[in-house]
Amino acid sequence: MNDQPVKVSQWIAALQSDGSRMTSSRSSVIEILASSRRAMDPIRIYDEARQIHPRLGLMSVYRTLEKLEAAGLIQRVHQPGRCNMYFAAPMGHQHLLLCDGCGKVEFFEGDDLDPLLMSIGKGKHYDIHDHWLQLFGLCDQCLQTEQVNE
Repeated sequence: MNDQPVKVSQWIAALQSDGSRMTSSRSSVIEILASSRRAMDPIRIYDEARQIHPRLGLMSVYRTLEKLEAAGLIQRVHQPGRCNMYFAAPMGHQHLLLCDGCGKVEFFEGDDLDPLLMSIGKGKHYDIHDHWLQLFGLCDQCLQTEQVNE
């Protein structure tokens, strides 16, 4: 990504403005997440960030993830029966497509769900004010790889 250095400096500035101390451990995690177009679990983030900062500890990764998520800079992907994954948060409200094979993240817009959400809210006596849609599947590359391996 050509805007990666800008994104890294913006993320660092955002954390520092909240009073967070910037360490080389934290910077290495930020660098990995800011440059990735894939959702990654904490262990993969740890493994990749250790190539930048070999003395990085796993707890530093988890603390950094918490701070980045609280600042709205990353988004958590909830996966049934598996560890959460994280990726750079999109601007504004967007829906998510996530590849089960490689972790590639794509966004799509569309509030065609409004009539459905209103119907559900009315039927269940809820005032629905927000939603978060995550779709899981295989991207073209992973689908082709899977078909070749069958």
